[in-house]
Parts: sequence; structure tokens; C-alpha cells
Amino acid sequence: MSHPRFQLAHGDAVDWLRGLPDECAQLIVTDPPYESLEKHRAVGTTTRLKRSKASSNDWFAIFPNARFPELFEEMYRILSRNSHLYLFCDQETAFVAKPIAEEAGFKFWKPLVWDKKRIGMGYHYRARYEFILFFEKGKRRLNDLGISDIIESPRIHNGYPTEKPVEVSAVLVGQSTQKRELVVDPFMGAGSVGVAAIRDGRDFAGNDISDAAIELTRQRLLEARGVEKDDVVKTAKRRHRGQLSLGM
Repeated sequence: MSHPRFQLAHGDAVDWLRGLPDECAQLIVTDPPYESLEKHRAVGTTTRLKRSKASSNDWFAIFPNARFPELFEEMYRILSRNSHLYLFCDQETAFVAKPIAEEAGFKFWKPLVWDKKRIGMGYHYRARYEFILFFEKGKRRLNDLGISDIIESPRIHNGYPTEKPVEVSAVLVGQSTQKRELVVDPFMGAGSVGVAAIRDGRDFAGNDISDAAIELTRQRLLEARGVEKDDVVKTAKRRHRGQLSLGM
């Protein structure tokens, strides 16, 4: 059996999505650098948003809330007729993103909770969790209806800025795709979504505005035995043309 494949791109997330064909992907899992993080940077409640002794990474550009309509419109367009979208965000961004996603056509099911197992920084009750908003296009049954809406996995310590554990992404990929379906992440960062996809036999297409993110992700996906190709999205489109997913 051939190894799963991946394709990486460098640039603005929305511009990249606009270049992808309609209904080419079966899942999007992504973590935009949301606007509310600017508040934490301004008041100094996290050292991971700047270069400091506690961080060896430069922070990346914030994706403004004003661009959510075009982002959700493009994500809805590239997803196949029966598919899922998972969006990592904080509690403030959740209230902004949900109605915009629904306006684009998504059905909102619920927020999942990533329990990071350790408290982080903050003033009003120190943060230990993050939301993962669960959206659906059409109807698609989860692969295991016994999975909890709380996903427990320790936060990454001294990793890439806002890096997510592969174990968290693996739950989402495993629940919402089948083998050799295409998983997309337009804000891929350190590539945890891609690693989870490749390890589980799914193809992956990712994008980031950071050169460092692309090189790090490429290295991790090759180590996971992924094969880099420049036509993953095109061949995924042909493979799944006319294929329907299971009803809810």
C-alpha cells in the first residue's frame, strides 16, 4: 500500500484556499492566530507571543476577525458535501466565529474542550483549556459516537508558538475521515494536524505564512513517512468526485 501524501504551500491562508478546487477536501482542522491574542500580548499575560528568554520563536501575524467571513466562505467551498470543520479558538473568538461560520453555511454542533492538563498564564482564573468549535457541512456521521467532548492532552512546553499536540488532532482526524481522504489546514504552524493525518493514512494539504513553519512541518511529515507531491489536492478532487459520506 502506498504511503499517504502531503502538499505544502506558503502564503496568505485565504488566498491559498481560493486557489483550491471546489469540494476537494473531506476535513479542515485549523488554528488561526486569532485577534484576541493581541490583548494577551499587550498586557503581558503570555511570553509566547513575543521573542523573549522564554521563547525562541518570533510571533506570527494576527489574523483579524474582520477576515473571518472570507475565510469561512472559502473553507465551506473547498469542503466536500458531507464533511467537518474544527476550529481551535479561545472563548472570546468563539462568540465571533460561530455566527460567521453559520452565515457561510456551516451547521454548528458544539464546542469541544481541549483540557491541557496544566494551567497556563492569566489574571482571572488561569487558563487550562481551549475550545475546538465543531462544524458540519451537509451530514457526516462521526466514526465513534462514544468519544467524549473533552480531549485531554498536556500542552506542548517550549515548542513552536501555540503548537498543538498531535494527540488532539489525531482524535479529530480519526473521527471525521476515512483512509486516503484529504485533510486541510490553512494555518498549519508546526504541522500537528498534518502529522496526525499522515500517521493515520490520510493525505494532507497545508499552508502557512511562515517559512519556519513550512520547513518544520515538512521535516515532521517526512519523518512520519509521508510522501511530498505537488498534485495532492488535484488527485484528491478526482478520487472523491461523486463520493458521498455517511449520513448523520
